[in-house]
Amino acid sequence: MKPVDLRSDTVTQPTAGMRAAMAAAPLGDDVFGDDPSVNALQEKIAGMLGFEAALFVPTGTQSNLCGVLAHCQRGDEYIVGQMQHCYRWEGGGAAVFGSVQPQPLEHQADGTLALKDIEAAIKPDDPHFARTRLLALENTLGGAVLPQAYLEQATALARSKGLATHLDGARLFNAAVAQAAGGDARSEARRIARNFDSVSVCFSKGLGAPVGSALCGSKDLIIRARRIRKMAGGAMRQSGVLAAAADYALAHHVDRLAEDHALARRLAEGLAGIAGLQVEAPQTNILFVDLVGPARERSAQLLPFLKEQGVLATGLYRLRFATHLDVDAAGIDRAVTAIRAFFKA
Repeated sequence: MKPVDLRSDTVTQPTAGMRAAMAAAPLGDDVFGDDPSVNALQEKIAGMLGFEAALFVPTGTQSNLCGVLAHCQRGDEYIVGQMQHCYRWEGGGAAVFGSVQPQPLEHQADGTLALKDIEAAIKPDDPHFARTRLLALENTLGGAVLPQAYLEQATALARSKGLATHLDGARLFNAAVAQAAGGDARSEARRIARNFDSVSVCFSKGLGAPVGSALCGSKDLIIRARRIRKMAGGAMRQSGVLAAAADYALAHHVDRLAEDHALARRLAEGLAGIAGLQVEAPQTNILFVDLVGPARERSAQLLPFLKEQGVLATGLYRLRFATHLDVDAAGIDRAVTAIRAFFKA
């Protein structure tokens, strides 16, 4: 029986329709700028989010790297949250490759960075300090949606201090679907994005494409980002076969993210009441569960047990489950049954 894979929404396989779109994609050489499928995708995602231009890249990590380095020069810094992907889980790329210093801040309980902390972190114009150039935020952050009013306030503060703004929107469309609450998710995605000078969007998470992200911004920013992509080894040739998958995802997989959110809630409800588990209410497709008390003492045995039952997850004392298009209600119920069986033993 196929495992119920809740490790991440990156594990999705292309659907039959997506594979057909990939096979039929017209191709060119994107380094020469003449791959029609890449060009169509870049125009599409830029238009959807209200930007002048976009750049297709292999990964979200590279999209964030190109964004930060297109905004900042050597000796500059960007303000970022301690738990944001572009600071914590991307190998320190901006510092390593661009000599751009991160200034990490602690998150508030809702995932935001306090406005007073952002303002206090901005360095004076003094040769003792790195030059503060950029505020980077992430939405969703660990599955939590940053409030729209907060995004507007934080980016307005940044602009008032002369900073550019970048959004790691790896799961931007999850945030938009949750924020739309059954309404127009594409309009909500644009409303979120309009606060930022650049936005990174990932196609290979909940949207279900096998590879790829896009960086959106002004024409001038994308020109700079294209040069950085080349230096980072991200310029591909007949990449339209991948762009076609991303284009298909934008056309067919945005609204269905609501199904993933519903499955995360179903999982949370199924785990509620198990002694030793603290279940956070999910806002989108990511669920965190903390093991406390006696349950914590058995944490090392839980994931191997679940794997034997055909359920895959990540974590130790804090478990992370991600729902996606390759998980259905039966799979969620199977995971609930396996977890409940473990804690009955």
